Amino acid sequence: MINALTARRSGRLRARTAGAALLALSVTAVAGCSGSAASSGDDDTLKVGMLVSLSGTYESVGKDMREGFQLYLDTHDDKLGGRKVELTLGDEGDGAPTAVPAANKLIKKDKVDVMTGIVGGGSFAAVQPLVTKNKVPLLATGGRPTKSDVSWIWTTSFLSEEPGGAIAKYIKDKVKGPVYAIGPDYQGGHDEMRGFTDAFDKVGGKLANQDGKTRWTPFPKTTNFTPYFNDIAKTDAKAVYCFYAGKAAIDFVKQYKQSDVADLPLYSPGFLTEGGTLPAEGNAAKDIYSVLNYAADLDNETNRKFAADWTAKHETPPTTYAMSAYDAAAVLDKAVADLDKDGKEITSETINEAIAGLGQIDSPRGTWEFSKKTHSPVQKWYLRQVRPDGKKLANVMVQDLATLGS
Repeated sequence: MINALTARRSGRLRARTAGAALLALSVTAVAGCSGSAASSGDDDTLKVGMLVSLSGTYESVGKDMREGFQLYLDTHDDKLGGRKVELTLGDEGDGAPTAVPAANKLIKKDKVDVMTGIVGGGSFAAVQPLVTKNKVPLLATGGRPTKSDVSWIWTTSFLSEEPGGAIAKYIKDKVKGPVYAIGPDYQGGHDEMRGFTDAFDKVGGKLANQDGKTRWTPFPKTTNFTPYFNDIAKTDAKAVYCFYAGKAAIDFVKQYKQSDVADLPLYSPGFLTEGGTLPAEGNAAKDIYSVLNYAADLDNETNRKFAADWTAKHETPPTTYAMSAYDAAAVLDKAVADLDKDGKEITSETINEAIAGLGQIDSPRGTWEFSKKTHSPVQKWYLRQVRPDGKKLANVMVQDLATLGS
């Protein structure tokens, strides 16, 4: 199977269609012919499949990922490692029922050389066996669960347990009393919340939840959080820790501000106030503390360029979703360039091997590298607070929290 795949992919030689532009929702026009992918220069095409939420609860997250990847292409002559890119999109939707058939199409019909994207942990868990079986490397750009077999999977974002693990001690030190834990009832929510509750327990923290366990809200159908806030008000909670993103985050934050627990400090992974959710939440989001591997105001040269390029095209600051997809493109750029330099064919197998051989990645978040054990970034985590930045609210970086990854 692997030899057939290698032969199929290494034998592609594609000529560019004159004047074709690589747009976020379109595919570069190409014409097929035979030849060696390693020796044909700029006329060779790298086929990238991007699976992100183009609909559903996390549509805004998927949009940022798509546009982050596209921004790297736009600023690098639409090439990765000197190769023209054919980008094909698949709609992840709200989870496995839509993600799996979309991934199947990218792999089996579109015959992509490499895949990237995936917003939700549930989608990742369902798609991972598919890419592993077909030996197509996956550069995940959303949080993913820990897996024992990472031979064909990488992530440019983080492991889903890490945000909560990075902020747990800070919350224990700052909050004088028990903390209420609440999150969505699906794979990604379970991973995110477990990361916090396990780490919080290890540092001596206590949950305010009556049974000592996270309160789960049905996903994606929960839009009214008031009954849950009423339950929190009946406990002795001194703060709340949650995980929500996209539309669910907007509903949660706006209703929290109007609830009987509005005076309790609210902590969360950064997705609660990230990107387009913050303007939609407005003043209801003020003073929320979050933990993330990125903040738009990080002071380094790569981030200054990334943020300037992003804001030239968008009204809101760049997000961790855009940054992780931007970095996925940077990883492919570097990996494919290394293969060309060594005179190797560009195949799914050699791309995977080249990624394994990469060292440090110069990123808007700061320099990071892949863990040899987990294939996820060894990186810093930052504490952010929603504060006024000029006339607008922004996620302002407060301090470093921890460096995680092994």
